Amino acid sequence: MVSPLHLIIAEAGLELVPREIEGEPSIIAYAKRRRKKPSEILLDISVHYKAMKKLDKWFKRGRPDIVHVAMLLALSSLLNLANLLRLYVHTVKDIVIFVDPKTRIPRNYNRFVGLMEQLLVIGSVPPSSSKPLLWVESLTLHQLIEKIKCTTPILMHEKGALLKPSDFSKYVVEKMLKSEVVCIVVGGFQHGDFEESTLKLFKNRVSLHPTSLEAWSVISMIINSIESSEDISRIIWGNL
Repeated sequence: MVSPLHLIIAEAGLELVPREIEGEPSIIAYAKRRRKKPSEILLDISVHYKAMKKLDKWFKRGRPDIVHVAMLLALSSLLNLANLLRLYVHTVKDIVIFVDPKTRIPRNYNRFVGLMEQLLVIGSVPPSSSKPLLWVESLTLHQLIEKIKCTTPILMHEKGALLKPSDFSKYVVEKMLKSEVVCIVVGGFQHGDFEESTLKLFKNRVSLHPTSLEAWSVISMIINSIESSEDISRIIWGNL
C-alpha cells in the first residue's frame, strides 16, 4: 500500500498579535477597523511593520500570505485529490494546524485571514464539530514528527544536497511505495534560517536549486515532480 506524503510548512509566520504589542497604536487602530480585539487579529508585516520591529525575530514573522498560497497550492493538487498528501502548518509559536485533505481554503486572502483568526482563537473549524476540517494543537516540530511517526524526515534547505526535482521525487516515491512515512519540511517564513533546534532534527537536507526559492515554488516543484512519476501518475489517474 502506498503511503501518503506528509508535507509540513514549518516555522510559519502565522500567529495572532502577540501580547507585547497589543497596545501599539497601529495595532489598536487596525483592530478597531476590523471590529475585533487586538488579540484576535493575525499579525501581518504589511500592516504592522512598525510595531513588529519590537518583536524578537520580527523579520521571520507576520507573513500569513505565504501559508495561504502554499495551502492553496497543496490542497488543490492532484496528489491531494488522490488522497496521497497530508498537510500540516507548524507555526513560529509552536502551534500546529492539522488539515483534513478535503479542506478547501478560501482563495480570497481576506477570507483566509478571517478563517485563520477564527481557527487560532477557537481551536477548530467548524467550531464544536466532531470532525473539524482544521484544528490546532500545541506541538513543537519534533513532537509533530513523532506524532506522525515519520520514518524519513527531509528538510528542504538552501544548503542541503543539491538534487534535480526528478531525482528527488524518485527517492521520495520509492519510500512511499514501500509504505514508509515520508515527511518533507518546507520553511514558511520570508527571511533568515530555521531555528537551530529545527536544523538538529534533520540529517537529510535537500535543495532543488542553487539559489534560495520561495516556499510555494519549492512545494510546487516537489508535488509536480512526484505527480509526474510513473507509479504515482498511474494511481492518480486511476483515482480520477
